[in-house]
Amino acid sequence: MSSSGKNISEHELDSIPTGKGYKFAVIVSEWNIEITQNLFLGIIKTLVKKEVLEQDIHRYNVPGSFELVYGAKFAQKKNSYNAIIAVGCIVKGETSHFDFISNSVSNGIKDLNVKGNVPVIFCVLTDNNISQSIERSGGIHGNKGIEAAVSALKMASLNFQ
Repeated sequence: MSSSGKNISEHELDSIPTGKGYKFAVIVSEWNIEITQNLFLGIIKTLVKKEVLEQDIHRYNVPGSFELVYGAKFAQKKNSYNAIIAVGCIVKGETSHFDFISNSVSNGIKDLNVKGNVPVIFCVLTDNNISQSIERSGGIHGNKGIEAAVSALKMASLNFQ
């Protein structure tokens, strides 16, 4: 589904499950921190709106997007979270590095979801340029952090049905 020209971060929050009593880990890449911080702020704002206490949202910083998988695995092993959100920003450059990192991170998070018992939400921007990342982290295309928080709430709720 293409989100070109659309802001799909505007959810009807009344239809989203409450996060009351839930705990979340947010693993944040320090690479492209201006982008990942905006995504993190969208996550926090949304979770708090849905009754998650700020002290129940634990942030772990990792150096880059490649390390998100290890950070999420670490959080899964703590066995104290209802969902984990991996936050990163990978911008295409002139080499194949973008493809290797993007594929590794997406497959690593997929593997954690298949093998683990705590859902890991993919909030990693994979953009052609930094302008696209800005547009998707609070710009004209909304904030993908909000969407990740909504997914985390839904998946956390799913585990208790």
